[in-house]
Amino acid sequence: MNTPQKSGIRVGVRIPPCDRVDRLATTARRAEELGFDQVWFPDSQLLWRDVFTVLTAAALATERIGLGSAVTNLATRHPAVVASAARSVAELAPGRFTLGLGVGNSSVGPIGMRQSTGAELRDGLATLRALFAGEEWDFNGVRSRLRDPDPNVPIHMAASGPRNLRLAGEIADGVILLSGVSRNTLASATARVREGAEAAGRTAAAIPLTVSAFCAVTDDIEAEARLLKPICASIAQNGGAPFLTLAGIELDVPARVEGVYPDLVHAEDWDAAVEICSAWVSDAAVLRFAQEFCLFGTAQEIAERLTALHADGVTDVFLQHVGSYDPPTELIESVGSEVLPALRPEAGR
Repeated sequence: MNTPQKSGIRVGVRIPPCDRVDRLATTARRAEELGFDQVWFPDSQLLWRDVFTVLTAAALATERIGLGSAVTNLATRHPAVVASAARSVAELAPGRFTLGLGVGNSSVGPIGMRQSTGAELRDGLATLRALFAGEEWDFNGVRSRLRDPDPNVPIHMAASGPRNLRLAGEIADGVILLSGVSRNTLASATARVREGAEAAGRTAAAIPLTVSAFCAVTDDIEAEARLLKPICASIAQNGGAPFLTLAGIELDVPARVEGVYPDLVHAEDWDAAVEICSAWVSDAAVLRFAQEFCLFGTAQEIAERLTALHADGVTDVFLQHVGSYDPPTELIESVGSEVLPALRPEAGR
């Protein structure tokens, strides 16, 4: 992708495909104008527009910025379909596209499918690599290949649990860490990635590490943090309680929360989800979550934390706003006008 900022860390932004494709392409172009290094689009077929359609429009609307899926999956999409779609975007944005893959999450849940297993991800990545290289692959006894392949599409794997973190370190070209920016959880996650890389005889330091983090440029962290209650509750609900405990956050959230559609992270009525989750997540707990796991604070504070992340081995970060059904316009403007200049002050001289 593109040249890192002077701080050494590449800064991206996550844009949910929540609007008309042409408008999303304009949002991506604005991120490019403000100096972001990457834009990442998630994939969830019932929640948003088709991710590869959006990536195609963004590729045509931009010239420099990196483009990525964060993330698509090999459960609702057959590996051959993903290979064709990824190749199609990559040829429109040479050297700018990253194929991010995960277990499925919000793509599979709403249609009653299960997430991909580690073995399925391993096999799927092998299939993609072969197809990208123009090699034949055995599909249930039928050997086929991808015409006009592109062997240079990097495959990054999103992971949070220890087994998938090790798998990502073993087989992926890069790893997307879903643990936030807490130094304790990052140290644990990167250690698992390193174990996988070393087991495969790879150099762990050469594997790009992208961290996803909720972000808000604000002087009032307490007020902004309250909006994170559904996120915090979802982490506790889905096996992340040990990570929260490392930061001194003790939560007991029931396995099923009524009154939120389709799930806590993607709630359509965010204000209602915040109120519902207040039963288990106190204001004090979510403030601690924002301070430890997220990038909430002044522009200078966020810039300093980004620089510290790079010192800890993180190569990339993509920033998220709270909510799934509006573009992160305010986040793009505030980070682009205040945080990015603080990361590279010499650029304005």
